[in-house]
Amino acid sequence: MKRILTAIGLIAVAIYLIFWSPAWLFLTAAVLMGLLCYREFSGLVTGHNIQPPGIFGVLAGLLLLFSPNNAVPGLSLLVVVALAAALQYRNLRDLLPQVACSFLGALYTFAPWHFAVLLRGMSVHWLLFALALNWAGDSAAYYVGKSFGKHRLAPVVSPKKSWEGAIGSVAGSVVFGLAYMGYFMPAVALWKIALMAIAGNIAGQFGDLAESAMKRGAGVKDSGHILPGHGGILDRVDSTLFALPVIYILVVILARL
Repeated sequence: MKRILTAIGLIAVAIYLIFWSPAWLFLTAAVLMGLLCYREFSGLVTGHNIQPPGIFGVLAGLLLLFSPNNAVPGLSLLVVVALAAALQYRNLRDLLPQVACSFLGALYTFAPWHFAVLLRGMSVHWLLFALALNWAGDSAAYYVGKSFGKHRLAPVVSPKKSWEGAIGSVAGSVVFGLAYMGYFMPAVALWKIALMAIAGNIAGQFGDLAESAMKRGAGVKDSGHILPGHGGILDRVDSTLFALPVIYILVVILARL
């Protein structure tokens, strides 16, 4: 029951933010999601016996979120300062992994939310499509995998996942995408929607596996405990972090065709 109530609450908040929140509130939510994801990513990094990413990763993430088109000079400066600050470590073997994880964390946990902002600016339906296609895919994967799953997809990373479930996930995303976008944005060709759903779903599945690999390497079951019955924020948005940039890029490309 706790898991169900949490899911209902999350869906309600997401729907409000996507469809009705003012732009400043949506952007604030994007920043908050980036910060929470970065915090949990830092915990996973620590579990790998690496010094936790610091403030420079947060600053890089905010730069990517607010001004990605002008990010290169700022990121270059932040790398210089981060490397200089890391010289304080007594064990210099900590320097390179810590700085690298700081900037990887910025790209991983902050940058995708910039694409969420861009997609919402195009249409709230594009954003909901990008977010919900993996929700639909996850549900389909669960039932298909439970009923027919026999061939392990990634036994080392996630032993319970199967190829049958992965295929069911793709099918679930395509069905959702065609039904939702076909109704709300009928001007978009169905083959484009299907292509985006497939690509976004596959990207999302890689996102799920990537986070599972990080958790397994850190020796933890969940990335955090902020969501009752669900674990951490990263546990809920790992697919989304990979799907958002893929969907945005495809929307831009396919709009020209």
